[in-house]
Amino acid sequence: MKAIRVHEFGPPDVMHVEEIPDPIPGPGQILIKIKAIGVNPTDAYTRSGAGAKKVSLPYTPGIDAAGLVESIGESVADLAVGARVYTSGTITGAYAERVLCTESQLHPLPANVSYAQGAAINIPYATAYRALFQRANAIAGEVVLVHGASGGVGIAAVQIARSNGMIVIGTASTTKGRELVLKEGAHQILDHSKSNYLDQLLALTNGRGVDVVLEMLANVNLAKDLKILAMGGRVVIIGSRGKIEIDPREAMLRDATILGMLLFNVSDRQAAGIHAALFAGLENGSLRPVVGKEMSLEDASRAHREIMEPGAYGKIVLIP
Repeated sequence: MKAIRVHEFGPPDVMHVEEIPDPIPGPGQILIKIKAIGVNPTDAYTRSGAGAKKVSLPYTPGIDAAGLVESIGESVADLAVGARVYTSGTITGAYAERVLCTESQLHPLPANVSYAQGAAINIPYATAYRALFQRANAIAGEVVLVHGASGGVGIAAVQIARSNGMIVIGTASTTKGRELVLKEGAHQILDHSKSNYLDQLLALTNGRGVDVVLEMLANVNLAKDLKILAMGGRVVIIGSRGKIEIDPREAMLRDATILGMLLFNVSDRQAAGIHAALFAGLENGSLRPVVGKEMSLEDASRAHREIMEPGAYGKIVLIP
């Protein structure tokens, strides 16, 4: 089968398509015929050697994919050959034509969700759900700011927050991105490339500020986020690419909370709850993954470059 292999950490060009043997499922393992692969910033961080989750070389990148159960090892109880599934992790790496997974890494893909959309579920939607409900404890009626709302996690957060009764304000730097964010459920959209966009946000809330900020680029925005929080507001740091200096008094004035999160820190029980909620939203149509671009497996290097560029629009997906 074809698979992307990484033999040294470095820039996107260290990824190469190679022919390797098809994996064979052992006890408790399932072989998936991959139809689509989700590309995530965490894949790029790991490939560069800077990721929070360390891997041994050589390896095949990728966590998120969707496809069909092709064969099953011994002691697998709840899956049948031919079942449509999406992954929340793999044993052998998702950037390939086939992948081995454990039962806990596989989740049913509703019939109304395409394979490309299925590849866009796990990290974006599980991250957004965990940030809103397991970290910020957001509730209906609260005002949520989604910073960088036109990317995979941002769109997921907009849809989840809107479908749970929150007032959603998103930001995006391109006209196309802002149109997408409004289409997917934001009540208001702001251009975060403009110097006065936070003044506009405060005007939208009559000076009160927002209850929750989902922050995708904390090293740029965190100090400013603290100034637009309502009393008791919370900032959840989903992404950061460096250090930042903040004024702690801004948090003190508002009884504010700064919360970090990594999806990899979830417990088994939390993960089960997340994916049960996501299945319900996917099935009833309130959650609709947006695939911004499809590329071939051979274009993985280009996908890794584009995933780190500004102006995100939905999810980048590889088709093997």
